[in-house]
Amino acid sequence: MTSTANPPASKTRVTLAITAAIVAVLVVIFFIVAGLYTDVLWFDQLGFLSVLTTQWIATAVMFLVGFVAMAVPVWVSIEIAFRSRPVYAKLNSQLDRYQQVIEPLRRLAMFGIPAVLGLFAGVSAATRWPVVLQYFNRTPFGETDPQFGLDVSFYIFELPFFRGVVAYASAIVLIAGIAALATTYLYGAIRVSGREVRISKSARIQIAVTLAIYVALQAVSIWLDQYTTLTSPSAGYLQTGAGYTEANATIPGRAILAGIAAVVAILFIVTAVIKRWRLPIIGTALLLISGIVLGGIYPWIVQRFQVEPSSRSLEADYIDRSIEATRDAYGVDEVTEQSYNATTDAEAGALRADAETTANIRIIDPALVSNSFAQLERVRQYYQFSPNLDVDRYEIDGTVQDTVIAVRELDQEGLGDSQTPYSNAFVYTHGYGVVAAYGNQRTTDGQPVFLQSGIPSTGALNIDEPRVYFGESSPTYSVVGAPEGSTAIELDYPSGDEENSASSATTTFDGDGGPKLDNVFNKLVYAIKFQSEQIFLSNAVTSESQILYDRDPIERVSKVAPYLTPDTDTYPAVVDGRIVWIVDAYTTSENYPYSQVETLSDTIVDTNTQALPYAVDNLNYIRNSVKATVDAYSGEVKLYAWDTEDPILQTWQKIFPSTLLSADDMDAELLDHVRYPSDLFKVQRAILGSYHVTDANTFFSGNDQWVTPNDPTSPAASPTLQPPYYLTMKVPGTDAPAFTLYSTFIPRASSTSTSSVLSGYLAVNSDVGEDYGKLTLLTLPSGDTVPGPGQVQNSFNSDTEVASQLALLSRGDTEAIQGNLLTVPVGGGLLYVQPVYVQSTSGTSYPLLRKVLVGFGDQIAFEDTLDEALDALFGGDSGAAAGDGGTVVDPDPSTEVPDTDVPDTDVPDTEEPATGTVDETALAEALADAKDALDDREAAYASNDLVAAAEADNRLTAALTAALAASGE
Repeated sequence: MTSTANPPASKTRVTLAITAAIVAVLVVIFFIVAGLYTDVLWFDQLGFLSVLTTQWIATAVMFLVGFVAMAVPVWVSIEIAFRSRPVYAKLNSQLDRYQQVIEPLRRLAMFGIPAVLGLFAGVSAATRWPVVLQYFNRTPFGETDPQFGLDVSFYIFELPFFRGVVAYASAIVLIAGIAALATTYLYGAIRVSGREVRISKSARIQIAVTLAIYVALQAVSIWLDQYTTLTSPSAGYLQTGAGYTEANATIPGRAILAGIAAVVAILFIVTAVIKRWRLPIIGTALLLISGIVLGGIYPWIVQRFQVEPSSRSLEADYIDRSIEATRDAYGVDEVTEQSYNATTDAEAGALRADAETTANIRIIDPALVSNSFAQLERVRQYYQFSPNLDVDRYEIDGTVQDTVIAVRELDQEGLGDSQTPYSNAFVYTHGYGVVAAYGNQRTTDGQPVFLQSGIPSTGALNIDEPRVYFGESSPTYSVVGAPEGSTAIELDYPSGDEENSASSATTTFDGDGGPKLDNVFNKLVYAIKFQSEQIFLSNAVTSESQILYDRDPIERVSKVAPYLTPDTDTYPAVVDGRIVWIVDAYTTSENYPYSQVETLSDTIVDTNTQALPYAVDNLNYIRNSVKATVDAYSGEVKLYAWDTEDPILQTWQKIFPSTLLSADDMDAELLDHVRYPSDLFKVQRAILGSYHVTDANTFFSGNDQWVTPNDPTSPAASPTLQPPYYLTMKVPGTDAPAFTLYSTFIPRASSTSTSSVLSGYLAVNSDVGEDYGKLTLLTLPSGDTVPGPGQVQNSFNSDTEVASQLALLSRGDTEAIQGNLLTVPVGGGLLYVQPVYVQSTSGTSYPLLRKVLVGFGDQIAFEDTLDEALDALFGGDSGAAAGDGGTVVDPDPSTEVPDTDVPDTDVPDTEEPATGTVDETALAEALADAKDALDDREAAYASNDLVAAAEADNRLTAALTAALAASGE
């Protein structure tokens, strides 16, 4: 009789567990390979595969180096300790039990422990590939530091590499020594009996040699620390760099300590030979005491009792070093400074000599009119514009015109409940066209005057390819392309009622914008990557289909050039009939000797740029080394070497050859739209706030420090810095108007006083040519009292007539919004211009430009147009015409207004109110009553009398009502 025995349940479970583990490992490997494969496809399609492979090779080599450098010494240390163990050592019972437990796993531990430590070390080393590649491809700066006389490249490229190698080697030796100690103790080579410690000869030699190597590495580390004083905070006055204390105490002290450490290392070698530990122990104690004395106490004594009583004289030479290095590292060493004795008297005809600048003064605020663009030009809810529009310039009818421009990008969220995975992936794939408006004009009802608008896109910019597949707000991914002759399914643009989708124009992408989905494996890996079954199963995916992703211009540039720091403000331009994104990018370092360190993400924060949480981007050297473009249709990325003299860029060009094009290859029309980058300018203005002072004594006293003023339109409870503004103007001291980026300065507040008067005006030429990047700093005499932006805004808001008119504009369901406050150096002084918008407070609304505020000195004017306001300000005739003077352009009544497909829009009444008979006497009395009520209300709030404040509010309302009646409203 035969019986079949069932396998044991435990064996079945083990088999299943092993199978599950193998499957899990295979799945993990597949996901890793799929991710790497999609990276290869993406970089290869863009033509930057060499960038990816170089990173991979460098990372792999560094991982292997790190793994081997850690695993081999640790294994050798353990192996030597084990092989040289005493064979007949008498162990105590506890060690004997440890051996019994460990012995079965000894072989596994001897290889496993070094392997695990090697993995950690390899991963750590792999992240350091940029430092290593820069070291082996370093380029000299041709400038030397004033302390050691070494080329600046030593601090940028070599010192980080040397310190990394020493730190890594120290960690290896330390871990190897610990492993040797543990092994020798476990196997009896080191025995502790009461106060007596017995060490075998082999253990003594191994430990002594290991300690000698470790201390020798510390000697090298201490020696290198001398050089770090030039890139570290000083104990004295300097923010960065070696001051008097470092040069005369810290640096010599570290040199002595390095020598002592070298001697102690030799003593450990002697111990390995003569068997006595006393000398190295005494030497180590001396080293520790010397470290405390030479590294801490002595520098403190020098700083406290020698430097601080005479800081001004002792630190003067080192302050000079810091000033020179900082100005050079931030590219402000060639700034042109000139005194500007600004007049505050607004005289008739004062702007006659500044006619071109006056005509280009921008009254359209790009930070406010995004809603206006959206309501007038969005056309459908699935389109959107950036919250902050961009300012550029275009030649229109032979005249270069400042322009506010925005890209009409896709917004799939606007589809609401009608969006589906299919439509998101295959139908709604791209935005359409740009919308551009004259910066210095408006219509009679306050709308922007568009020079490019509509769908299809028409206007003065001559766009041949308006489709936007790559933009700042493009979808995560889209599947595009189809065989020739197939039915187009991508929505191109709406051309009728949205309910009648058949009337909408469709298109098929025919560029080379993404990896192809021409085989099953590609479909599978991308379906996994984006967790979308549509990519794998839909019949809309064909052999000609491409998948577009990573579509943000800044992201694309960052991936193909990982060594660059992109500017946060990319902007669109129409070049040769195509829409391209222009991205400025920087090479940076935080190791330039004596240069002040700034945090980039903090320095660029203002009203238009938000702070980044937990950003680690310190720098003390920056160059706008690369200009990049991203084609909005094809996604093609081009990198142009802009600052070819930058040694950091030259170094990276050696690492990634053939990835950069020459600036000479830039199209002439593209060069017309290049501008000076805003983030670089913000960093430079922050530096010049202090480093416009080049005299060490004045710098030390700190009585001529400047800061950027707060934006007067930002909330009082959380003020932000005023952003720099682009404007075409003729800066005093220059020959002709140019597209310019400017900012202002006011004195830095002290603990006892604050001042908001203007102290400086910084401008940079943004037009490509000989003067591109030329910084001009207008310094106002300290005795002048030219009001700064905050003071001017206060004058605007506190003026009785202005306050009354603003109250009238804010009546009912509308509110008055004050736009950007521009500062323009014209008429021998400084002119302030601020547009005032009116917007409904109920329903869907958008701002309309209704008034313009201007100020010059202590005089202000408030009129319907800039032209009228300037004439009113300058004695009835400013001497120049503003862009909104003369005939104000109205929309073409024959042009059909695009269907915005939004609920009924509640906007301020754009018709001029009918004017009845004005009772001048009654109007004057009502305005006087309104002024009294305003004054009473301010006094009541100041005394915290809320009852009186409420009563004054009632009187103010009554007075304004009377004023309206008296004016015929």
